[in-house]
Formats: sequence, structure tokens, C-alpha cells
Amino acid sequence: MSTQDSGRKVGHHEQVDDDQGKEARWKLVGPGLVVAATGVGAADMVATLAAGSRYGYTLMWAVILGVVLKIVLVEGAGRYTLATGFTIFEGWRSLGRWTTWYFGPYIMIWGFVYGASAMSSTALPLAALFPQVPLTVWAIAMGLLGFVMVWFNRYAVFEKITAGLVGIMFVTVVGLAVIAVPNVPEMVTGLVPRIPEGGLVYTLALAGGVGGTITLAAYGYWLREKGWYTPKWMKVMRIDNTMAYVLTGVFVISMLVVGAEVVRAADAALSAGDEGLLDLYDVLKDRYGDVVGTWFLVGFWAAAFSSIIGVWNGVSLMFADFWGNMRGIGSGHPDTRVGGKYFKFYLLWLTFPPMLLLFLGRPIGLILAYGVLGALFMPFLAITLLGLLNGRRIPKEWANKWYLNAALGITTLIFLVLGVNQLWGAISDLVG
Repeated sequence: MSTQDSGRKVGHHEQVDDDQGKEARWKLVGPGLVVAATGVGAADMVATLAAGSRYGYTLMWAVILGVVLKIVLVEGAGRYTLATGFTIFEGWRSLGRWTTWYFGPYIMIWGFVYGASAMSSTALPLAALFPQVPLTVWAIAMGLLGFVMVWFNRYAVFEKITAGLVGIMFVTVVGLAVIAVPNVPEMVTGLVPRIPEGGLVYTLALAGGVGGTITLAAYGYWLREKGWYTPKWMKVMRIDNTMAYVLTGVFVISMLVVGAEVVRAADAALSAGDEGLLDLYDVLKDRYGDVVGTWFLVGFWAAAFSSIIGVWNGVSLMFADFWGNMRGIGSGHPDTRVGGKYFKFYLLWLTFPPMLLLFLGRPIGLILAYGVLGALFMPFLAITLLGLLNGRRIPKEWANKWYLNAALGITTLIFLVLGVNQLWGAISDLVG
């Protein structure tokens, strides 16, 4: 794939009117907000709460590092798409067949297990609010609601819904941090990089887990759906991405504050997994009353449901592009876009087969396979971006500078360590 080929590819895209482009530069809500909101789910909230309750503000610097690394990753994916006109999957294919052999099985296994996990996470706060309705019923209802909203709506509507959910998340969590009264001097000392004793995994998880999932790679597809096609949108994309992850950073820091000031003060132990947020609900209710506890559950639901519709939309677009390329029709074909038949197939796959896991539990072999593939996706993204953003695969003016390569290298190392740790945990669970 040469830069000349890239130029021809860009030329095939519809050009956006200059007046529309100028108007869009003033819109703060964009694909960056969607990818950030989708990436921050219940698991990230629990991990940050646990870190705050255990180490206070010591790992504040790791949260900020995580924000910077995600800005670099997502900007890289967006820059490749705008500079070349190729999708991220087309870029991966140019690196060799191994990327296709990795990505194909991964996206199918990941989607099957994630579908059940996302539906369960979104159902937890609703089951706490309305315990007379079983958790499984709420989970199925949330999956169906996400399915209908993505199946029948175009990107513009989906983006507005996501913005509304982000608003609820942001007001809820930042509001909790404010009423918890953060210890500002301790927060400042937390900006000094240090790893507490026994806290290496927590440190890496915070640095690597600020809104990081497969949906980071979906950013280029959402740029296309937004109508941002060519290099002239590069500055807009960078502002969009940076603003979105700054908001994410504020959100995650707020969760750290709640963990340090509320959970730690109550000397409460958080359950593993998403259920840890229900423990926080109990603590908040005891300390501040039912109104604040209920307010938090609404924010918890918004965070979880934004991940459902984000994955249902973004990862379906990724699969549609993958399968369209496998069928030889290429990217941009109606079958590979929102509402296309390949998009709808994966949307069905995300929604209905995973419902079986809600009743049957998750088979051990499937969990192990998911752990193997899932643990290694983020280093896969970082490594492949190093290949795509250097050399002949991208026009020279948009290629990586040395500091961006260094940031991607650090990101790769962090995710490899986290991946090995997660894989070892999955194997230990299987053996145990």
C-alpha cells in the first residue's frame, strides 16, 4: 500500500462542503466522545474505586498517564484513516495475513462473551433499584433496547444519545467527588510518579484502563460516519479526541476521589467485578442517604448502557468492514456501513446468542479463549499502529514523530504486561 495508493483512495471519498467543515469545527460532540464513553464501563469504575480505596491518591499520576496514552492511541487510529482514506482493518491487512487470522476469531469470540457481560453490567443498577424484577430479565431488556436503538438509528442519532448518557455519567460521578470533598494537597502529591508496595498491577491497570477496549480501533469508522473523511479534518479530529479523553480523565479522577474519600473512610471491601459498584451504592446510601445512592445507580446505568450502544454500533462497523473485505467488496460498500447486512448480522450476534450465557453461565473453555484473545488486543493495536504510522503506509507529512513512537512503545509494553497477567489469571482460574 503506497502513499500514491493512499492518495487515490482518499480521492474516492465524498468531499465535505467547506462551509459544513467550518461549522463542524465548532461542534464539541463528536466521535471522540463516543469512543471515550464506550470505553469507560463498569469494570473501569470498579478498578479505579479499588485503587482509590487501597492507595488513596498515590496513583493519580497513573490516571493522567493513561489519558495521555489513550489520546495517542486513538489519535493514531484517526490519523491513519484521515491521512490515507483506508480503514484500520485495511491497514492491518497490509501488514500481513496474520492480522486477519488474529482479528477474525477474536471479534467473534469477544462479541459473544462481551454481549452477555455488557447486558449483565447494565442490569445490575436496575435490579438494585427494582429488585422485584430478576436480573436476567433486566439484562435481556437492556440488550434488546440497545439492539433496537442501534438497528433503527443512524450515526447522528446514536451520537446524540451517547452525549446524553455521558452527561448523566459526568454529572453523577463528578458530583459525588465534589460532595466527598477531595483532599487537594494529597491529590497534588499523587502527581509524583511512584508505585506503592504491591501495587504494580493496579498502577498498570489504571495507566492502561482509562477507557481502553476494542472500540478504540472503531474511532476511524465513526469519523467516516460523522463525515470527516480527509486530512483537512485532522485538526478537528485531534481537538475532538483530546477533549473527549480530558473529560474521561476528569471522570476517572472523580472515581479515584470517591474511592479515596468515601470507600476508604467507610473501610468497605469492594466485591470483585461489576458488583463492586453495588457495594459503593450501599456505602453512599449509608453516608449520604437514599437520594444520593439512587443518583449514583442512575449514573452507573448510564455508564454501562453507553458501552452497550457504543459496542453494538462501533464493533458492528468493524466486523462489517472485516467481512466486506473478506468477501471482496471493500470498505465503503453499503453492506459494510451502518444498517448494512453485515453490520446487522454482527448486531444480531452481539445481542441474541450471548443471552444463552445469561441462563447457562459462561463455559470455562470460552472464558479461557476470551482471556487469551482479549488480553492481547490492546498490544495488537499499539504494535500495528507502529507499523501503519511509519514508512510507506502513510504520507510522510502524517507519519509518526519520534515521541509518538516512544509513546506507542510504552503503551505496547504496559499492555503486554497487563495481557500476560490477565492470561495467567485466566489459566490459574481454569487449573484451580
